[in-house]
Amino acid sequence: MRHKDAQKQQAIIRATIKLVNEIGFDSASVSKIAREAGVSPATLYVYYENKEDLLVSTYVHIKQTFAAAVIEDFDSSIPIRDQLKRFWNSAFQVIRKDPAPFHFSEQFAKTPYMDLVNSSEVEKSFAPIMETMRRGIEQKIIKDVSFEILTVFMFYPVLTLANPKVCMHFSDQPENVDIAFDMAWYAIRL
Repeated sequence: MRHKDAQKQQAIIRATIKLVNEIGFDSASVSKIAREAGVSPATLYVYYENKEDLLVSTYVHIKQTFAAAVIEDFDSSIPIRDQLKRFWNSAFQVIRKDPAPFHFSEQFAKTPYMDLVNSSEVEKSFAPIMETMRRGIEQKIIKDVSFEILTVFMFYPVLTLANPKVCMHFSDQPENVDIAFDMAWYAIRL
């Protein structure tokens, strides 16, 4: 068994994201991804069973990396609203800084590959956010509705506004980002 190199694996993930975003899931073949990553197709198979495994693993990696960045400054001692604002602002900055992984995950979520994702593995990464929302419900700060509804109203606005392909003219000045957060907050608070 060959030794796995973290740098090669990152190169493969970056190449997968780049090619899928440029030419789509069907056209991004294993050989094209390997060429873009600067590795042989055989090397790619050291890390992933097949193209399906590569695509699913790339999606999970993106979600886990995104979650880690968003919860980096997590502090359960501050008020619920302030915790959610930190998550929200972090999400905005992460997407604005490097939108390519976000574009990949948006496309991926609309494919049959999504059925292959272990959603509990991904959800675990976002546990601090879910816990904050659960505590907000318990403390009667946030509406007692499903997490799916809360997530849509709280976090889909940031995903949309931070996406330069969707909101080309959104000025990411801090006051605009604050206004957008306040609108999302008012949608879920009691």
